[in-house]
Amino acid sequence: MSDKIDFRKSLKTLYQPSAKAFELIEVPAMQFVMVDGAGNPNTAEAYKHALEWLYATSYALKFAVRRATGQDYVVPPLEGLWWSEDMESFIRRDKDRWRWTMMIMAPDFASAALYETAVEKARGKLGESPASLRLERYEEGLSVQILHIGSYDDEGPALAQLHDEFMPQNGLVATGHHHEIYLSDARKTAPEKLKTILRQPVARA
Repeated sequence: MSDKIDFRKSLKTLYQPSAKAFELIEVPAMQFVMVDGAGNPNTAEAYKHALEWLYATSYALKFAVRRATGQDYVVPPLEGLWWSEDMESFIRRDKDRWRWTMMIMAPDFASAALYETAVEKARGKLGESPASLRLERYEEGLSVQILHIGSYDDEGPALAQLHDEFMPQNGLVATGHHHEIYLSDARKTAPEKLKTILRQPVARA
């Protein structure tokens, strides 16, 4: 059996950005287990349900891959795409107006057939799956990112700096949804120590 792959280490460009300055990177197409929803992530039942399904499916997929191929990997961190009809709601932290796609990366060697096996396994524990649960390729391409250390509610100044200063100064415009990658377990980490990658797909103006 091969060594366990940790994508946070093997894909350092994507999962280990600087906390000191914004970085321009090229993000390749990758596949993710995804669930869509809307509302405040702190209170919306749909958000809790989405995370339950993402983790159950992703871990079932990991074990299905290991049984079928002998390849083992660490389940990658939770990620989220966030947007709203009024993007200023992110600066204001008006969470009831947010829409989201929560997702966990699945390696390319995790096939659609093994994914279906994993969903059936999760269904045995959780019942009916969310209608939007899927395995899908997602490509961001050129993106700006930075590591934010601190509470999720303290992200506003960094996002304002990104959109109001860094992007205009570098001739960049936003092209996709605000993307967050959660490197810390919020249940076990003090808010001021949370590590979150803030990423924005961009194009040259």
